[in-house]
Amino acid sequence: MSEHSLPQTDLAAQPDPAAQEDLTAQADLAAARAGDDAAFTRLVEPLRRELHAHCYRMLGSSYDADDALQDALLRAWRGLARFEGRSTLRSWLYTVATRTCLDLVESRGRRALPMDLSPSSDRAILEDPPLTEIAWLGPYSAGDLAGGPVARYEQREAVELAFVAALQHLPGNQRAALLLFEVLGFSAAEIATMMDTSTASVNSALQRARKLVDEKIPAVTQQQTIREIGNARLEEIVTQYSTALERGDADALVALLTEDVTWAMPPMGHWYSGIKAAMDFAVEVPLTRCPSWRNRTTTANGQPAVACYLGTAPDAEHFGWAITVLNLRGDKICGVTSFVGPEHFALLGLPASVD
Repeated sequence: MSEHSLPQTDLAAQPDPAAQEDLTAQADLAAARAGDDAAFTRLVEPLRRELHAHCYRMLGSSYDADDALQDALLRAWRGLARFEGRSTLRSWLYTVATRTCLDLVESRGRRALPMDLSPSSDRAILEDPPLTEIAWLGPYSAGDLAGGPVARYEQREAVELAFVAALQHLPGNQRAALLLFEVLGFSAAEIATMMDTSTASVNSALQRARKLVDEKIPAVTQQQTIREIGNARLEEIVTQYSTALERGDADALVALLTEDVTWAMPPMGHWYSGIKAAMDFAVEVPLTRCPSWRNRTTTANGQPAVACYLGTAPDAEHFGWAITVLNLRGDKICGVTSFVGPEHFALLGLPASVD
């Protein structure tokens, strides 16, 4: 052999990473069935984030999603011996998680936004106590969800506020069928097995669910809007909103809003529709009656957001007050949803207070 020639390699002897990964998974599955909880953790850990997102879409609350996922994984651990390998482990875990969520939907009901409860107010309501008896829709941290298409919706599109809010109007079985088919890419036949029903029933549920959801969500998603305006313009809009709030600058704020903008602050029950009503509220409350704001730009539900900290004076410590999620149409803000409550800050990995 020439000194310049390469040695021949036995390709058959080279390890196949996919095959090796499959062997490892099979070994972990066998160990988990034998009671090895560490092996079970290794099996489910790569799927934990997407399962949690599925539970959030079903339930509309990160806290409910936490409970559902914990319960689902406990059910899966206890029932692992019944997993016969006829489907993938991922499909089986989605079956367990979906059925767990359906149990919670039945017992806890749906999550709401102020728009679901009453007509909009045409002027600022100064006495607007929180409605603690309502199960409110909550924000979601979607920072590490995949951005590529899975089925009809991207993962980030599938946690946008408008989509998750629309889902809450569906009965549990329709909600589950739509998510499993449109977001996660399971077939109608697979969903029928997962939900212990017929393929015809799944197709019927999908038809009814699509009709309602399509009526309630915008034709253009927030992900499409963000791509169209670009990151630089998006950052500029969010910074301008944040600065206008901190400075109490009504003119700067109104320049950012569409004529039909909506503004809601769950758990407050009142909400505002149209620039006149929204600005009446903004001027009367956040721009005037709140002593001092410190804001941090962030993201929630895959959308631009602002973490709003409220202080008694500019030089005082400011405490987490609300996570404000912004809906855009073109390069204008068409929706402001401020989720009031310090508990939302930890969900997004944000500090409880700032100087």
